[in-house]
Amino acid sequence: MRIKSLIAATLAMAAVAAIAAPAARADDIEETAAVCSACHGEAGVPVDKSIPAIWGQNEGYLYLQLRDFKVGNRKNVNMSEIAAGMEKPVMKALAAYFSAKPWPNLQEPSAPHDVAVHAENINNSAGCKGCHLENWQGDSVTPRVGGQGIQYLRETMAQFRSGERANNPWMAALLKTYTDADIDALARYLAGY
Repeated sequence: MRIKSLIAATLAMAAVAAIAAPAARADDIEETAAVCSACHGEAGVPVDKSIPAIWGQNEGYLYLQLRDFKVGNRKNVNMSEIAAGMEKPVMKALAAYFSAKPWPNLQEPSAPHDVAVHAENINNSAGCKGCHLENWQGDSVTPRVGGQGIQYLRETMAQFRSGERANNPWMAALLKTYTDADIDALARYLAGY
């Protein structure tokens, strides 16, 4: 575990150094984005299941997350440090770059029927598709959640519920009403969607 932390810290420091310089040209953004692949994956498949897929994610959402990491509204040791060195034009360019990529297939299994029914019942009562839309693809500043990794989805919903992640008060309030079984069903259903 200590070695994993050291590697993560080293990658974060390298990323900060690479991103700290302004990136104005497309090739600069590609070089900056290459740093992101150390964790988010070279083909869009994250190297760790607790890391989100960002290829094909909605541009506005990606920008807001980078901004929130930078100003401290969203916390993650590595991402907060990386985003701290970014200026708005670089964040916007990275968001545009990754949103233009194809959504990766994370090879998550489809949820069994009973889990899908549980998840759809939650959706019907909470109106999740009102923001995340019919196919869970989100739009603009709302994230695509369909096809995201099970572990990332489960951890993110649990973080909203506990208040650890508070950069979206509406999601935090909503998820406080969910049980562990609700979160698990939604994560499994959405990942396999």
